[in-house]
Amino acid sequence: MRLRYLAAGPLVAVAMFGTTAAAWPSGTAAMPQAPPALTASALSARYAADARAIGTAEQAAVRDGDRPLAGALARLRSRHVLFFNPNGQGVAAMVIGNLATANRVAILVPGSDTTLATFFSRGSSSPGGGAEALAAEAHRLEPSRPGTHLAIIAWLGYPAPAMLSPAVMTSGDAGRGAQALRPLVTALARHGDQVALLCHSYGSVVCGLAAPHLPVTDIAVFGSPGMDASSVASLDTGARVWAGRESGDSIKYVPHIQLFGLGFGADPMSPGFGARIFATGASGHSGYLDPGSVSLRNLTSIALGDSAAVTR
Repeated sequence: MRLRYLAAGPLVAVAMFGTTAAAWPSGTAAMPQAPPALTASALSARYAADARAIGTAEQAAVRDGDRPLAGALARLRSRHVLFFNPNGQGVAAMVIGNLATANRVAILVPGSDTTLATFFSRGSSSPGGGAEALAAEAHRLEPSRPGTHLAIIAWLGYPAPAMLSPAVMTSGDAGRGAQALRPLVTALARHGDQVALLCHSYGSVVCGLAAPHLPVTDIAVFGSPGMDASSVASLDTGARVWAGRESGDSIKYVPHIQLFGLGFGADPMSPGFGARIFATGASGHSGYLDPGSVSLRNLTSIALGDSAAVTR
C-alpha cells in the first residue's frame, strides 16, 4: 500500500462504492500451478520450464513497450521460480534456497498494489526484494541457529487489489489468495518442512483466511489492516501468531470494523486479539524488511523458528 493513500483509502472506498464493494473482485489472474514433487530433479525441471515461460512473456512485454514488466521479468527469469503465469494480473513465486533439503520454509505474502511489474521495483517492500533481504539476514543469523536450513518463497499467487479500488476493503481477493496458498503449504508440510507465513498489509487478510487448521508453525502479520478475524482463537490455528507495526505506519488509522462486507475486523496489535507482539521501529508501511531494521531481524527469527530471539 502507498502511504499517502492508507488513511484515506478506506473512506474513499466506502463513500464511492458503499456496500456493493463487498462482492467486487479486483480482476482476473491465473491460479498457481500445483507444486511439483519437492525433489531436486522435479524442482529443476519446474524451474527450467518456468524460465522458458518467463522469457516468452518478457519478449511479449518488450514488443508491447511495457518496460516495467519487461524489466521485472528479466530479473525473474534468472531466479528459481516455482510457478509462473502472465495471464491477467499474473502470478509467480520465487524461491531462495533449496526446497529439496530445507527443513524450514518462510512464505512471504505481499499486499495490495503488487503485480508482476512491481515484483522487484520497490526494493525490500516488494516480494523479490523482501525475500532477498530475509535471505541475507538469515545468512547473518544462521551461525547461531545450527541445523536450520531455511528456504524463502516470495509468493504472488493471487490478484492483489489496487489500493484505490473497492476490492481493497473487502476480502474477495484475499479469499482467492487463501485458496491458492493452502495447497503449497500442505505440500511443504507433507515433505516434512516447518512453514512460517510472513504476511504484509492486505496479505495478512490472505493469511487470516488461510489459517484454519493449516499446518504452519508461525503466522506473522505486519502493517496489517486486520485478518478477517476477531481474535487469534477465531483463526482456528495451532500456530504462533505474531503481529508488528512500525510507529510511522499509517495503517494504524484504518478503522477496524466489519460492516456489510467492508473491513477486516479487529486490530491484530490490540491486546484483546491475542497475538504475540514483536518489536519493529519508527519506519513506515514499506520499511518492515529494510536491511538493518529491528523488524527484519525479528521476522527472520520467526522464519527460522527461533521465537526466543524475537524482541518485544
